[in-house]
Amino acid sequence: MSFFANPNQGLFEMKRTKISALLATQPTGQQVKAEGWVRTFRNNQFISINDGSTIQNLQAVVELNSVDEATLKRITTGACISVTGELIASLGKGQAVEVKVKELIILGDCDAEAYPLQLKNRPSLEYLREIAYLRSRTNTFGAVMRVRHAMAYAIHKFF
Repeated sequence: MSFFANPNQGLFEMKRTKISALLATQPTGQQVKAEGWVRTFRNNQFISINDGSTIQNLQAVVELNSVDEATLKRITTGACISVTGELIASLGKGQAVEVKVKELIILGDCDAEAYPLQLKNRPSLEYLREIAYLRSRTNTFGAVMRVRHAMAYAIHKFF
């Protein structure tokens, strides 16, 4: 399975792979590119990324001192990033695979103080009515939308 649209392309032009497909892939050291929103960022090294294709997150591991401090400070919950690296078997518990980051690009910043969907304080369904544009980033609404899509697609195939 090739992740390059053209074998002569470099890492910058690699085609993005959905996180659901990456989590189902056996790690053989292949180069992959994943894009999504940061769910958590721990120890200036471990980034949990989600693109909405699955409820599970992909862990991206940044080697210490491989990324400058200014870029690391911009990685906050809600930021949109693109990571390119090697898909390897995970050393930690909770996930089968992880990405060892070789290239990290921040596609969109997010002010951590103003972002309402923090991990530590889960918003109620009443509160989510006020921020309709961010509902799909929660686990509850993401799961509902995936079920709705599967049902609509099954009906479409039937008829």
